[in-house]
Amino acid sequence: MTIRTFDGTEPTVHESARVDPAATVIGDVTIEAEASIWPNAVLRGDSGHIHVHDSANVQDGAVVHEGATVGPSVTVGHNAIVHACTVEESALVGMGAVVLDDSTVGERALVAAGSVVTEGTDVPPETLVAGTPASVVKEVPESPWTAAADHYVELAKRYEETSEVVE
Repeated sequence: MTIRTFDGTEPTVHESARVDPAATVIGDVTIEAEASIWPNAVLRGDSGHIHVHDSANVQDGAVVHEGATVGPSVTVGHNAIVHACTVEESALVGMGAVVLDDSTVGERALVAAGSVVTEGTDVPPETLVAGTPASVVKEVPESPWTAAADHYVELAKRYEETSEVVE
């Protein structure tokens, strides 16, 4: 794993968080308990604080930058971009989706794969948004996808117990 300081600021990673050896975490970043950062994810805290709350996961190839907040039990899918925005508790940002500056993804909301949440958009809680630009498709008061983070907490523990880097 690459964990580096930037401009004198070192990332803070809770001892129970898992940062994959192939992930990169730079600068003003806080990663809380049982959060997981997966291979080739980049969290670059050089232009504002990034906060990854407890039990959240940032999956393979995702990028989090410039003052983003990833709330408790959030899932940021493969190759997603979360930029200068807030993703609230138990929300899911789908694979390849983009969430742009000053946006908020509400609690238990779902951003469909490949969608773009444009600047300043507020995604209501418990809704599914899709498209470019993303718009509300339907309400989703009970989606199994909002519990995806639970799976990643357990998977991170299995990785910690069973995986090793083979040179």
